Amino acid sequence: MARADTLDPDNNPWHWLAVDLRVWRIRENLSQAEVGRFCGVDNSRVANWESASAKLPQTHAETLDRVWKTRGHFARLRRLAESAHDPNWFDVFTNYERQASMISAYSALVMPGLLQTPDYARALLVGARVVDDVEEALSRRLARQHVLSGDGPAELWTLIKESALLDPIGGPEVMRAQLAHLLEMSERPNIVVRVVPRDIGAHPGIDGSFTVLDTPAGAVARSDAVGGGRVITDPAKVRGYRVRYDRIGTDALSRGSSRSLIAQVMEAMK
Repeated sequence: MARADTLDPDNNPWHWLAVDLRVWRIRENLSQAEVGRFCGVDNSRVANWESASAKLPQTHAETLDRVWKTRGHFARLRRLAESAHDPNWFDVFTNYERQASMISAYSALVMPGLLQTPDYARALLVGARVVDDVEEALSRRLARQHVLSGDGPAELWTLIKESALLDPIGGPEVMRAQLAHLLEMSERPNIVVRVVPRDIGAHPGIDGSFTVLDTPAGAVARSDAVGGGRVITDPAKVRGYRVRYDRIGTDALSRGSSRSLIAQVMEAMK
C-alpha cells in the first residue's frame, strides 16, 4: 500500500483524488471508519482509496460531494481520472487480475498474455521496443500466469481473432510451440479458448483487445491501446464491455472447432 508521501497528485489524477479525499476527511475531523460508515464500506476500503491502491467508485464520490457539500468536486475529479491516462494503469490492472475469479478476454492481434509461451512473449517484447529490460518484463508477464493454476485458479474464457493465430511471431518454430501450448491450455477445465473467424468482417471487437475481470471488489475492465491502456471501473462502462464480449462470442467458433482450426494452422506453418 502506498504512503501518502509517495503519491504524485501533480502527474497522476488518481493520486490527486486520493490526496483530496484525505485532505477533506482530515478537514472534517473524521476517521476513515466514520467516512466508511456513510459510504457503506469498512475503514480498510477508505484507506485503500486514500493510498490509491483502490479506485474510489463514482457512486461514493457522489456521496462525498453530497455529505460534504463540495458541489460535485469528487465526482468531477473522479470522471477526470477515469478519462485521463494513468501511468500506473497496468499495475492497477494486474492487482485486480490477481484477485479475479473470472477473466473474460478478447485478443484482436496477439495471443492473450496469460497464454503466451516465454519465447513468444519475448519475441513480442523485443519487437515492440517499448521496454528497456526485456527479461524483467518477461518475468513479470509470466508471473501473471499463476492465476490460472494452483488452488482455486481463475476461470479464463478467451476469444482470439483468427489472424492472431497466423502471424509467425518469433518465427515458425516459436509460433508452432505457441499454438501447441494454446491447444494444451485449452484442455484445462478452467480455460475456454474460442477463435473468432476472419470471414465475419466488421464486428464489435474491431476496435481492439479488452478484458473484463470479476473480482471481490466488483467487475472491472481493461481496454488496450497503442502506447498504453486503461482500467475501467465504472459499472455502466464495464457492462458495456461485457455486452461487447458476448456479442463477439456469438460469432466465435465452438471450443472443438476452435481446437481443430488451431491444429490446422499449426500443421500448415512452415
